[in-house]
Amino acid sequence: MNFLHASLATIFLLCTAVHSWGAPLSLQECLQKAHDNNPALKSAAWDSRIAEENSRVTRASLYPRVDANAGYTLQRDPQAVKMNGVTAETQEANFAVAGIAATYTLYDFGRRDARISRANSSTEAALQGFLFNRGDVTLQVIEAYFRILEADRLIQAAREEVTQITEHRRVAQVMYEEGTVTRNDVLQADVRLASARQKLLAVTNRRENNWLLLNFLTGSDPQSRGELDDATIMDNAVNGEPGTADSTANRHDIKAQQQVLAAREFEVAENRDNYVPEIYTRIAMDYVQNDKVREQAIYSATVGIRVNLFDGYASEAARSRAVKQRSKQQDALRLTEQRAQLEITSARNDANLAQEQIGVAEAAIRQSEENLRINKERYKERVGIASEVLDAQTLVTQTKTDYYRALYDYRTATARLQNALGAL
Repeated sequence: MNFLHASLATIFLLCTAVHSWGAPLSLQECLQKAHDNNPALKSAAWDSRIAEENSRVTRASLYPRVDANAGYTLQRDPQAVKMNGVTAETQEANFAVAGIAATYTLYDFGRRDARISRANSSTEAALQGFLFNRGDVTLQVIEAYFRILEADRLIQAAREEVTQITEHRRVAQVMYEEGTVTRNDVLQADVRLASARQKLLAVTNRRENNWLLLNFLTGSDPQSRGELDDATIMDNAVNGEPGTADSTANRHDIKAQQQVLAAREFEVAENRDNYVPEIYTRIAMDYVQNDKVREQAIYSATVGIRVNLFDGYASEAARSRAVKQRSKQQDALRLTEQRAQLEITSARNDANLAQEQIGVAEAAIRQSEENLRINKERYKERVGIASEVLDAQTLVTQTKTDYYRALYDYRTATARLQNALGAL
């Protein structure tokens, strides 16, 4: 008996410590915290920022390139010319040089435009990838939130089982002391009570782990706790029944893959024209210190054409690589679309199954509770046996467990369906 009382006190203190809640915490508050503080999202946000800078780098080709140079040259002897046996120096022995030039590509047959478009598509792909990651984190937060609520309900059911078995053990002990039952009834109750305590401890630990996960996802302190609200979930998270249209138009991962494919298309276009000429203009000022000549600063303006004749097959290899990367991306896009349809169908099936299970479990709870009541009465009247009461109590706990799991499986599947449709 002392062991029994000590064990019950331990469980009570453990549950009381776990339930030291703070302020009410709605799902929307958790989602906002995750969007602001989630470490994975913070890391992923840099991808779109880096892609934007890459786009700025490529757009730099829309402006002229300006270069400046300066230097000082030391020679042993100045350069000179011989004319009719006379040697005349044409430059100073030591002289300074300086220059500034602006070069601008007038037309390169679409290479520059393809390069800029490729960078813009890559930037948009990075943004869509970030939004997809945010939706995935949103789903993880919703699932963790639901699992905590589910664990709360399972803890409640497990506590009720401990209470019921404890009461049954008390009745069995009284009847044993009266000599109407054998000690076996008391021992059976002790064994079932130990099993019920194990269930309570396990589900309490599960809830604690789910809290740790939720706090990690939201960037909160690991020891932070709050009182979760079912009503907030139903109003703001589920948004009604699952839809019927299996559209993937709003999925950010598919949009990201489409933008990557567009970038690959522009890369192919850019490398296709590597052997076409490029028309450019150059404006420059070149200064050479030389008191032997009249004009030490030369101003010039050039309009020219340049073309690559041979680069060791590098251009051909680059174009072949671009074509293969485009083909790979086409397959990746098809894979993403097929996976999206699989996720939608699976989530809808899970939601429909859980919804049916909820109705079945509700009826089973009523039946199991009536079964328990009958067996308890039979045992008190000495026409039933202890194992029937214990089995009936276990059955009540199991039906409640099935109901709560079906309820939160339905909510989770609904959230998964919304995420699969790109609605989170």
